[in-house]
Amino acid sequence: MVGLPIVGLSVFFLVYTYFGPYFPGFMQHRGYSLERIASHMYLTTEGILGIPLGVAATFIYLFILFGSFREKSGLGQLFIDISNAVAGWASGGPAKMAIVTSALEGTVSGSSVANTVESGSLTIPMMKRLGYRPEFAAAVEASSSTGGQIMPPIMGAAAFIMAEFLNVPYLDIAKAAAIPACLYFFGVFMEVHFEAKRCNLRGLSRDELPKFGNVMRERGHLFVPLFAIIIFLSVGFTPLYAALMGLVTCIIAGALKKATRMSMREIADGFELGARNAIGVALACASAGIIIGAITLTGLGLKLGNGLVELAGGNLPLTLIFTMITSIILGMGVPTTANYIITSTIAAPALIQLGVHPLAAHMFVFYFGIVADITPPVALAAYAGSGIAKSNPFKTGVTSTKLAIGAFLTPFIFVYNTSMLWIGATAYTIIQTLITSCIGMTAIGATMIGFFVAPMNWFERILFFAGGLMMVHPGTLTDLIGVGLLAACVANQYRKKRGGAVSTATTADA
Repeated sequence: MVGLPIVGLSVFFLVYTYFGPYFPGFMQHRGYSLERIASHMYLTTEGILGIPLGVAATFIYLFILFGSFREKSGLGQLFIDISNAVAGWASGGPAKMAIVTSALEGTVSGSSVANTVESGSLTIPMMKRLGYRPEFAAAVEASSSTGGQIMPPIMGAAAFIMAEFLNVPYLDIAKAAAIPACLYFFGVFMEVHFEAKRCNLRGLSRDELPKFGNVMRERGHLFVPLFAIIIFLSVGFTPLYAALMGLVTCIIAGALKKATRMSMREIADGFELGARNAIGVALACASAGIIIGAITLTGLGLKLGNGLVELAGGNLPLTLIFTMITSIILGMGVPTTANYIITSTIAAPALIQLGVHPLAAHMFVFYFGIVADITPPVALAAYAGSGIAKSNPFKTGVTSTKLAIGAFLTPFIFVYNTSMLWIGATAYTIIQTLITSCIGMTAIGATMIGFFVAPMNWFERILFFAGGLMMVHPGTLTDLIGVGLLAACVANQYRKKRGGAVSTATTADA
């Protein structure tokens, strides 16, 4: 159900808990008996029956169930028709709208996983029908929902905690997060665009598209469940309660018109479909629970943080890389606010001791703690999306990581140049940083997909990535180098495109 890679990793961590004395360095521990391992994994809340499976058994299941009822009621098709009416003429237009929707919902949800299953039950089927691969569709939703946690103003409630920890005004936190978050979503947006171009997913002609007014008159009442969820979340109810109310209002709203009314048989089928779709997610989360259980039982999380920082020997670049790894491990399966508390307590002090600005250090560990939700092996948001898309969970996690490349690059950049966080920057510097960084993220996004206006070979991808990285890094010299590299690469791409067009025309004439 979940694929061999996750099973293999779970087995490795089980072996690690038993054969601890035989591992080198800081990974070594005293080892545990089979009875202790079994009891910890099965009889505590830090193993299989821990946070990941608990999340799957509660609001993930309800949102998947809600998604099955929305499918039965026709709300999913309504969302697709609305997206097509507004942006169906553009390449991958509805998928791009899904990114915006997930970003706005994610910033208030406080959970990458909850947002993935909440909006993904609509957006993922829509992207699949448009022609995107199941893994890619699930990855777009997972990466967009995860990015919502780093999107101001709320940042999954972590912004308020960060302001208290650093003793700075909340507005400073929101300002600091703005440019990195914009770059993140711009990168995802451009990768979706290049994937659409690469797969030739053209928009429909305007004559083929549904009319917005007609769609709303006929089935606009099906939006009531979506508004109900947003309202219940906004007034402070839990995602669990909001999903339940959405499920109830979905049945009631569908009954308002004969064309959308569900029969008792369709309601029963909705329950069955929701249960079947939840199985893959539950098993993936249970496997993640085994990995988390091994880390908590052996104390690997804490030892890894201290050990990797010592291993760097005071070297900042190495410490950043090791801190990134530590934060990803500490962030596995942890909700946003707890994620930030853990990573900022364990990993951030090491960076501050090496002279990194406190705000940059906290943002650094927060970013990598959050992207743990889409980084294999414990990519809970990606696994949740794969359950809806019926895709391979591990491949979905890998694709999500590619889409979220901005979250892996910008933290290193703002540690060295804090102007990206509005620290000591003028308005001119901010504008220059934003423009050049967007150009750079376009190039990096094209690198990840392997397509700009024509397919890329490996050498072109290296040059595009290097030029994009130079543009993202704030600074006049790096911008000039980046412009030179990208100008040559873009010219070559258009040359290849013209060559391909001439070849196609010659073949057609023959």
